[in-house]
Amino acid sequence: MDKYERMIQEKKLEKSIFRVGAYCRVSTDRSDQSNSFESQKKYFTEYIERNPKWKLVDIFADEGKSGTNTKKRLAFNSMIACAKNGDLDLIITKEISRFARNTLDSIFYTRELKRFGVGVIFLNDNINTLEPDAELRLTIMSSIAQEESRKTSDRVKWGQKRRMEQGVVFGRNMLGYDVRSGEMFINEKGAEIVRLIFQKFANEGKGTCVIARELREAGIKSYMCNSEWSNTTILRIIRNEKYCGDLVQKKTFTPDYLTHEKKYNRGEEEFVIIKNHHEPIISRELFEKANEILESRALSQEGKAKYSNRYTFSGKIKCGICGSSFVARHKTRKDGSQNKRWQCLKAARYGKPNRDKTGGLAGCANDCFRNEDAVHVLRLIVQSLDFDKELIIRDLSLAIKKEIETGIPHIQTRHQEANLFDLDKRTLIKNIEGALQDMLTGTHLDDVFYRNILNKMVHSRDRVEIFLNYLPHQWCYAIREI
Repeated sequence: MDKYERMIQEKKLEKSIFRVGAYCRVSTDRSDQSNSFESQKKYFTEYIERNPKWKLVDIFADEGKSGTNTKKRLAFNSMIACAKNGDLDLIITKEISRFARNTLDSIFYTRELKRFGVGVIFLNDNINTLEPDAELRLTIMSSIAQEESRKTSDRVKWGQKRRMEQGVVFGRNMLGYDVRSGEMFINEKGAEIVRLIFQKFANEGKGTCVIARELREAGIKSYMCNSEWSNTTILRIIRNEKYCGDLVQKKTFTPDYLTHEKKYNRGEEEFVIIKNHHEPIISRELFEKANEILESRALSQEGKAKYSNRYTFSGKIKCGICGSSFVARHKTRKDGSQNKRWQCLKAARYGKPNRDKTGGLAGCANDCFRNEDAVHVLRLIVQSLDFDKELIIRDLSLAIKKEIETGIPHIQTRHQEANLFDLDKRTLIKNIEGALQDMLTGTHLDDVFYRNILNKMVHSRDRVEIFLNYLPHQWCYAIREI
């Protein structure tokens, strides 16, 4: 017998009355009367009163909280604190699964309580932690309870996914929509704000920060009344596919049934996607236009540049499979260089193609496209253009030379004041001719030049088609793995 057991035995001899606390987790389901607080309060009160050496101190009840983790169970933690403070001698609960479905928590808390001379009695499991073999039996029974919890979690997940596939909405009210009994209904007051946001962004060309400020200045309340409009709120609205009538669920998932911590779904689990699920607030065309603008724009805050040269082909590359725009993706290699790629928006958002219950298709099977490949193809086209490049260079050089000879003050003054180069007119003309030569022969990459001559690039898995501005021709290149 160790010192803690001896201490408990001595306390048992000294005491004539034991101060008892009862712990229960009560159901939030009104139809579940057997697990309601009043029902359990009556049960424990009568049970304790039948023992003349027991005195009820309090009934600690957590409503609707999971037993797999104790962090959010306020009543449970309050009970432990009371026990450590010396206010309890004994705790009774119906079963291990109501106390804790996590084996480690069961062992940890019963050991901790035992150190303070407080025992726990599990009525349905017939375990009293003050008995010598209690911990072995508790370990076995709590392991069984934990496994049951895992199976229950799997069943709940399976049931939720089946209901999602049937179109049942798992979510709360949002701006423009009320969610009732798993269905979405337009809230016209909020819908007007949504339409206004898309109109300002897609048709009036206003940025998210400007839109947020205008909504605040107009006195329009945020749908989360305790917060003001911000650019991130506007971004979430523009990206939300529900506004064009689609439903994407399982955007978050719970990888561990013990911690219940949610994570964003980055492809670990399959999304549940239903197109044309409910009445839209805006047209699909307006939604796609707004998102294409969003993806092609290098959004920034506080006066930083809106566009960057890494987005040279933004809005110019289209998917030959689904018609969506390609969006920029970049990673830093181990050597510090940038690996720039372009990816179909639908593939980036939904992954490979998935079919929903209505037969609708989301996602895309198109592959990524390297930025250097796009540049290489354009360079090849420029080099292959069948026109007199030397004649164009000569004519452009003569026109520029004439402008310089007649005198363009701001050009001359800028170079003189900068004092960076001792450039005369002849050297300046020679440099301009060299730049034109490089661009028109495709030997030098200039972002502005290539962006201006490219009308669009259509990328499919096995080919890429190029359309240039001002030229009626189409170029097509096959793609193959090396």
